[in-house]
Amino acid sequence: MKLWTSIALAATLTLGSFSAFAHDYKVGDLTLVHPWTRATPPKAKAGGGFIEIINSGTEADRLVGARSDFAAKVEIHEMAVTDGIMRMRELDNGIEIPAGGTVALEPGGLHIMFMGLKQPFEEGSTVPVVLTFEKAGDYAIDLAVAKMGAKASGKDGHDHGHGDHGKMNHGTDGHNHSDHN
Repeated sequence: MKLWTSIALAATLTLGSFSAFAHDYKVGDLTLVHPWTRATPPKAKAGGGFIEIINSGTEADRLVGARSDFAAKVEIHEMAVTDGIMRMRELDNGIEIPAGGTVALEPGGLHIMFMGLKQPFEEGSTVPVVLTFEKAGDYAIDLAVAKMGAKASGKDGHDHGHGDHGKMNHGTDGHNHSDHN
């Protein structure tokens, strides 16, 4: 009997710790899938936020902004490598979430940019952020903080087979930026 109790407890603890990294939110016709960020060094000035947004509705919506008490400024960005130079720019009109479509904000592509960090993002914690959608309005979520340098949202930093969702336009602003996300 003790063996089954131990197995049940281990399963509960595993699911409980994993659930901190696997959470979805429903905002009207939008589903916000697994919002996350990466741990930052103690004196980092910037960090990136990532999420997959699924629109099951019949009308497009648009992610037009974000804010967080963790940063002086939060913007919606795109990143592209052009001629071997990484360039990042704010998307003044946000990101369209097409009707029946999915948009992924992920490292190296579309992302939420936190600038002027007021404190580091610590692995295993969460970062509260309010996303602003054109139609769905404001919605508060928590980004799970993965390890520093993680390429995907899993606690181990491995890509968990979500494929290449991050289709983006490769416009640039002429500024060079280091990889903040």
